[in-house]
Amino acid sequence: MRRGVRTGLVGGVLAVMVGGAGYGTYNIVTALSGDGGGGGARTASAKSGTPGPDEVGETTEKFFTAWENGDAVTAASYTNNDGAAEPLLTAFGEDARITGVRITPGKVSGTTVPFTVKAKVSHGGTSEPLSYRSELTVVRGVTTGRALVDWEPSVVHPELKEGDTLVTEESADPPIEAVDRAGAVLTKEKYPSLGPVLDQLRARYGDKAGGEPAVELAVRHAADGTPDTPLLTLAEGEPGRLRTTISARVQAAAEKAVRGHDDSSVVAVKPSTGEVLAVANHRGDGFNAAFQGQVAPGSTMKIITAAMLIDNGVTSMNGPAPCPDRATWQSQTFENLTGMPPNGNATLANSFLRSCNTAFVKLVDEKPLTDASLTAEAEERFGLGRDDWQTGIASFDGRVPASGGPDRAANAIGQGQVQMSPLNMASVTATAITGAFRQPYLVSPDLDGRRLATAKGLPGGTAAQLKQMMRLTATQGTAAGIMSGLGGDIGAKTGSAEVDGQEAPNSWFTGFRGDVAAAAMSEKGGHGGDAAGPIVRAVLAAGG
Repeated sequence: MRRGVRTGLVGGVLAVMVGGAGYGTYNIVTALSGDGGGGGARTASAKSGTPGPDEVGETTEKFFTAWENGDAVTAASYTNNDGAAEPLLTAFGEDARITGVRITPGKVSGTTVPFTVKAKVSHGGTSEPLSYRSELTVVRGVTTGRALVDWEPSVVHPELKEGDTLVTEESADPPIEAVDRAGAVLTKEKYPSLGPVLDQLRARYGDKAGGEPAVELAVRHAADGTPDTPLLTLAEGEPGRLRTTISARVQAAAEKAVRGHDDSSVVAVKPSTGEVLAVANHRGDGFNAAFQGQVAPGSTMKIITAAMLIDNGVTSMNGPAPCPDRATWQSQTFENLTGMPPNGNATLANSFLRSCNTAFVKLVDEKPLTDASLTAEAEERFGLGRDDWQTGIASFDGRVPASGGPDRAANAIGQGQVQMSPLNMASVTATAITGAFRQPYLVSPDLDGRRLATAKGLPGGTAAQLKQMMRLTATQGTAAGIMSGLGGDIGAKTGSAEVDGQEAPNSWFTGFRGDVAAAAMSEKGGHGGDAAGPIVRAVLAAGG
């Protein structure tokens, strides 16, 4: 018996350590695990209820011992899903070339056991030590009543998810040294939000930046097109230097700003060029929602809707856009924010700066508008929704479908079927204030010869009116409190998007200061000024 394991498990007290072991549903498995297959119904002698300390200790000791010995079949038999556990445990020793495994359990919390893995990774005569922490949970087998490890890939390593595996080999892509627009080095350690972005840049441009591959232990992901996640470098490659459009100063401000609000994302672009100055996310899932999010943008969409109204001669900045308490469009009633007084004599500028929903709803049925008018404005003027952006990494181009029925009105105020990301809305603001659509990009197209998307942009008069309405919103309207004190030429638009089943709406805000446009979204963040507004302000303060 491995005395250290047994004593640590049985004698432990409550504690919580890092790791990713899940508490998912039980699995019906093969007879090899003794918990399924031909096992049939629970036997009369089978135990039930939560495994006790002795069972937790015995199961984990046997699992750890088999894992240390490289016996994947036996180790898998102590889990409740040996069919999934065996290939990953086999890859741990074979494909990942990990040997000399020693596992030290920590203090037990109920049936959860934290532990530390120390081992050695070897390839081509080179070895490096490996150390990390994870955890597992012991559960009762469904059919046999055995105490078994509740199988999750994260038991083997906390970075592993369903379908992932571990490999040690020459990296598929040479490493890169990504630098900002002024040559400052951008690292995951200094700019955590850039981690997934830098991985994508390496996958796309590692072979074009002039580097040499490294030898690495990495997570190979199940999802097609997802780059490997390096965990340990055995032999340094020669990194190629990759210049990005990022501004380290603006990126630092964006990283700090999103950390103040859960599930938040922000993008800043340079309107005169389309260059992306910052991209930051604060999320637990690592998803680059700033570039790839697909959610309703709320009233920030009124920038595009206002452009549609002006371009089609429905009204103008100083033309009529009455703001009643409520408006009904094809059986659906729309209302304004609580406390907004009606204004039957409102102009478009006034309804825009107050973010009056009913004014925009009442205008969407004016001639010559059709169900497709908003779609045409978004695609032809703002370059959205055509699936042709080439930013340098994966991104979403926005979606503004032609919609009939109540969704025609809902789309006009950023609900319905409209979907955007912060990247899209930062680009919308850039187009609105310059009149020109310049597709956002993170890496110069000169590096790989890709063609950036084009669109005809806005007439000069339309852009001038949009910019002035955004200025008024930032100084007299719903964004005035957030933008107060910022110097220079400023403008903004607030938004909140209701989500079915979600207690609070998503908070949206987009704005500009000088030659910087930024947009942010915070899930469940409330109104535009509550969460997204402070994020955008911080970014504009750093970059305007």
